Amino acid sequence: MNTLTRKPLKPASALQIAQGISLPYDRAHELCGPSRRSLALMIASRSDAPILWIKPDWHPDDLNPQGVVRFLDPGRITFVRPKRAEDILWCMEETLRAGCVPLVVAECDKPPALTPIRRLHLATQSGAELGKIKILPLLLTPGDGGAQGIETRWHMAPRHTKGQSRWLLQRRRARMAPPAAWTLGWERKQAKIYSETAPDIAPDIAAE
Repeated sequence: MNTLTRKPLKPASALQIAQGISLPYDRAHELCGPSRRSLALMIASRSDAPILWIKPDWHPDDLNPQGVVRFLDPGRITFVRPKRAEDILWCMEETLRAGCVPLVVAECDKPPALTPIRRLHLATQSGAELGKIKILPLLLTPGDGGAQGIETRWHMAPRHTKGQSRWLLQRRRARMAPPAAWTLGWERKQAKIYSETAPDIAPDIAAE
């Protein structure tokens, strides 16, 4: 017979980018905004694991290795170039379910609907159990994003000044954390939070 207890739930394991900025493993996350690729590379830099990067074959802009090396070794990335839009999430789902790659990135032309996101969550959990690894799926979407059912949504945009690289990172949605914003920099291959005041999240964004 099962009994109820008052023991607190064990917090989910998460990858930390910087103090207070983390992404729970084994759940799908959405990265949007003009600097979404840089954010994905910052996240990937926090481990030495191989990366599978799914990028539509019709997208002309490739990652620049000279830009990637600022964050991590480009040799860690294996690219997959689907020729059909429907194959982007299919490739991601099958890779996640196999449980052999800890970090999977997929560039999408538009935010996925709820059902595909649910399938990604389930595939991630199955793959993590099968492969005995922690998995982090990252969906890169244009503009302000808007994928339904994701664990977290992050928006990053450049805020560079002369001689300094800065970004405004916003956590616009999270199941277990409130909306928040930070001014980020990148030094010695680590994200650093700066004291510059980040603007508050707009009420309409916070309510998403």
